[in-house]
Amino acid sequence: MNNQNSHHVVSDEDIKWMKHALALADKAEGMGEVPVGACVVYQGNVVGEGWNTPITDHDPSAHAEMMAVREAAKTLKNYRIVDATLYVTLEPCSMCAGMLVHARVQRVVYGASDAKTGAAGSVMNLLQHAALNHHTEITSGVLKEECAGKLSAFFKQRRDEIKRAKRAKRAALKNCGSTE
Repeated sequence: MNNQNSHHVVSDEDIKWMKHALALADKAEGMGEVPVGACVVYQGNVVGEGWNTPITDHDPSAHAEMMAVREAAKTLKNYRIVDATLYVTLEPCSMCAGMLVHARVQRVVYGASDAKTGAAGSVMNLLQHAALNHHTEITSGVLKEECAGKLSAFFKQRRDEIKRAKRAKRAALKNCGSTE
């Protein structure tokens, strides 16, 4: 799909805040969650931050972006987060993109693209959809390798754990049968 990036030059600020989002992703990973982190920056300050917690919170909407924008709205005492930038390690999904449009976030900067559910240009582009009344600037690929690498390593580890558990279960079943 054609990604309509605003072709922002990646700034030192973008790098700084994406590194902060990556550190937040580590919090999610430490909880056994998919390692995605996000922060909302307004006038040079973080006003909201979040990381994935849908498993922990039993909440399918507990994505990093959602958590960061909820905190930012409370901090700013406004459900509109105008003139703010969201930094997130993974391209927002359609749920999060819709929320970002409603919140009137000015700019979204993300690291890794999401070829399965990305709604900022990969699968679709809700953030800049012609029919919507608000369009969000997009800058993609900031620290892309670090962001994608963190996700890839997490899912590889998870697949390896599943394989080990299956092998252990087969071995246990085999041992139960031979002791009779």
